[in-house]
Amino acid sequence: MLTMSLRAAVFAVTALTLPAFAADKVQTLEVRILSTMLAGDDGIGEWGFAALIVADGHRILLDTGAYPDTVLRNARELKINLGDVPDVILTHNHADHTGGLLTLRREYSKTNPAALSRAHVAAGIFLPRLRQDGTAVPGMSVLKRDYEATGGTVYEYSGPKELYPGVWLTGPVPRKYPEHNWSGRGRLRLSNGTAVEDNIPEDQALVIDTAKGLVVITGCGHAGIVNITDYAREKIRSAALYAPIHAVLGGIHLYEASDETLAWTGGKLKEFGLQNLLGAHCTGIEAVYRLRQLTGLTRATAAVGQVSGGFTLAKGLDPGSLAR
Repeated sequence: MLTMSLRAAVFAVTALTLPAFAADKVQTLEVRILSTMLAGDDGIGEWGFAALIVADGHRILLDTGAYPDTVLRNARELKINLGDVPDVILTHNHADHTGGLLTLRREYSKTNPAALSRAHVAAGIFLPRLRQDGTAVPGMSVLKRDYEATGGTVYEYSGPKELYPGVWLTGPVPRKYPEHNWSGRGRLRLSNGTAVEDNIPEDQALVIDTAKGLVVITGCGHAGIVNITDYAREKIRSAALYAPIHAVLGGIHLYEASDETLAWTGGKLKEFGLQNLLGAHCTGIEAVYRLRQLTGLTRATAAVGQVSGGFTLAKGLDPGSLAR
């Protein structure tokens, strides 16, 4: 749970005013995984995450994988051009989601200066991090400096932000429910010098508002997938118009979760009307199968994500041949 000091540091800036109902619904949506552990004939796997999102023609890269060249290599093998993607979202500070940023920006900006030139992050991502021995981690401040040196611009949000019609960033997600979806090994240094547990306060998700419901795309879901989906339902649509969760895609950090935690999580997702689940990266293979059972989904609507796998609004899950 956040301490009062940390909560103040993260949520001090007034959140952006949101409409009662998102009038513009995304009509076409495609999500393609470019980094995760499972890979078949297309691409290579790693402990990391990245996905290309195309929403009504708007192209967005969510996270950049772990190794500097994994996403670049996978995109080339899949014949996906990231040179016309202007926006990159970093869901949180961890290296397995930010490791490819500079390589991708430098490579694609050679032919298009606007490629991956806008990086979107949430408040708290630049807080000083400490190792277990108390020494400082260079972290995101150094990455920000090097990224800006390429001509890129970093945009930081303290509340929800609509990037395009019907395409929302949550910003930092309040921890309404006591989900503990992080390792607990890291430490944060607050402005008063106090070191506290790093619960990744900047963790954010991308939410696509469609006529079928909300599509929630996460990197690790450290804020807790129930907290994330509950917040999305509350903020993207008004309380009187709560939308079902049409899909959850990406990592939701449940690979070490207990049976009790999985049962509670599955129950809440079922309550929220979850219709599709593509669990990649840190979700955990067993966790995906358990959530499939607990939410009443099927093999066609709940699967493990692999490199090249994904989701479309028109056809649903396309997990890839190895994960199908």
